[in-house]
Amino acid sequence: MTTRDRLRVAVVGVGHLGRHHARILAGIDGVELVGVADVRTDQALAVAGPLGASAFDDYRELLDRVDAVSVAVPTTLHHEVAGAFLSRGIHALVEKPLAGTAAEGRELVELARNSGAILAVGHIERFNPIWEVTLDRCPRPRYLDAERLGIYTFRSTDVGAVLDLMIHDIDLILSLVKAPVVAVSALGTPVFGGHEDLAQARLEFEDGCIADISASRASYQASRRMRLWGAEGYASIDFASRQATLVRPSEALRRGEMNLEGVDLTRPDAIRDHLFGNVLQVEQIAPPAPVDQLTAELTDFVHAVRFGHAPRVPGTEALDALRVAELVLHGLRSYRLDAGTEVPGAPHLRSSSSVTAEPRSALSGPKLWKLRTPGSPSRSPRV
Repeated sequence: MTTRDRLRVAVVGVGHLGRHHARILAGIDGVELVGVADVRTDQALAVAGPLGASAFDDYRELLDRVDAVSVAVPTTLHHEVAGAFLSRGIHALVEKPLAGTAAEGRELVELARNSGAILAVGHIERFNPIWEVTLDRCPRPRYLDAERLGIYTFRSTDVGAVLDLMIHDIDLILSLVKAPVVAVSALGTPVFGGHEDLAQARLEFEDGCIADISASRASYQASRRMRLWGAEGYASIDFASRQATLVRPSEALRRGEMNLEGVDLTRPDAIRDHLFGNVLQVEQIAPPAPVDQLTAELTDFVHAVRFGHAPRVPGTEALDALRVAELVLHGLRSYRLDAGTEVPGAPHLRSSSSVTAEPRSALSGPKLWKLRTPGSPSRSPRV
C-alpha cells in the first residue's frame, strides 16, 4: 500500500519475543527495519545495532518515521502503544491478546477502521503448520477439548493464564465453530499469587457444540493439544510436536455394518488392529516441511500491508477471542472458592454464575452473543 520501494517498519518492545520480531522483519524482502524502541535503552541498542536499525527509548519518536509497526510490549500497554500508531493510519501487528480488556480492544479496532490502517494480531497458533494442514480435514466439531499447559516462565506476569495461554485456544475454537457463544462457565486459581495460574472454561455454542479448555502455567510438563469430535470422526492435534491423528468411520460402518470375519476375538491386539484399520480408518498427519510460525505470521502481516488484503488474524477476530476471554475472567472473579478460609497469596476462585456478553456490532462480524446462565464446568483444572 506504500509507494516506496521498501516498507518502513519498527518494533516496539524488544524483549524475549520482540527481539525476534525485529530480527525476522529485518530479513524480509522489501522491508526496512527503521528502528526499535524499548524503555530499556541498553536492550534497544543491543537489538538494533546488529540489524543496522536505530534504537529509541520512546516509541513516540517513531510515529513519523514508519509505515507499519510490530507491537510486542506487555499486554497492559497494547492499547496505548498500538493506538498511537493506528490513530495516524500506521499499520500495526499487535502481539496477542489484542488488549488488556475488550473495551480497549474495541477501541483499537475502531481506530484501525477509521484511519484505514490494517490491524493484525499475533495469534501465532493460526500459523502452526499442523493446524494449517489439518484444518480442512477436521470433522465439523460437536465437542472440543483443548489443553495448554506449561511451567511458570516469569514472563507475561501482567496477565494471568487466561490471557497468556487460554486465549490461543479460544481463538482457534472460534475460528472453527461459526455459531454464537451462548454460555461461558469457568473456574480457576492462582498459585504464585496475583493473577490466575490455572483455569478451566466451558464454552457452549448456539448450535450445540461444547468446548472445554484447560490452561495452566503451573504444570510440571508442557502440553499443547486439542481434540475434536464430530459426526465425521475424531481428530487429535499436538501443536508442540506438530502431528495430528484423524480417525474416521469406514463406509461399511456408516452403513451400520461391522464385518468381524477372520478376527480372533480372543486376542485384544487383533481386535484393536481390525477396529483401527478396517472399521475405523486412521490417518497420521504431519506438515510437509518445517515452518517457522513467527516468520509466517510477520510475512503475512507485511503482505497484507503491501497488497492491501486482510491479514490472517484481523483485529475483529482477535476482539472476538478477547471478549470470550473476558467472560471467562468474569466467571473466575465472581465467586470465592476459599471463602471463610485462610489461604496465602491471591484468593482461589470459582464461578458458575451468569455472565453478560458485550453486544457485538458490525465491527466484529455477523455473530451475536446470546449469554444465558451457564452450568458448572465438568472438570477441575489439570495441573
